[in-house]
Amino acid sequence: MSSLLVVGADHLGNIADKLKNSGFQEIIHLDGRKVNMVRRQIPEHVDIVFVMTDYINHNLAKVIKQKAKDQHKPIYFVKRSWSSIQSVIEQMGELKRVN
Repeated sequence: MSSLLVVGADHLGNIADKLKNSGFQEIIHLDGRKVNMVRRQIPEHVDIVFVMTDYINHNLAKVIKQKAKDQHKPIYFVKRSWSSIQSVIEQMGELKRVN
C-alpha cells in the first residue's frame, strides 16, 4: 500500500495522519465539491481509491467507480469516520494474507 486517492469530504482532518500510520505513503484528496471533478482522472500511480459516501454526490461516485474499474484499481466506499476506514483497511490486510 503506497498511494491512496480519497474522494469526498471537505477536509480529512486527522484521518490523513492515521492513514499514513497505517502504511499509505501518499494520500491524494479530492473534495468532490466542484462540478468539473467528474472530468478528473485517477492518477496512474494510485494503488487504491476510497470514496467517502457521506460527502459525495451520486454522479461523481458513479464516475469514479467506473474510472477505477477501467484502470483495474480497487475502490472502497467508506464513511468519513476512522472506524469505517479502519475496518476496510483490516479487510484489505486479510485479503492479502489469503491471496
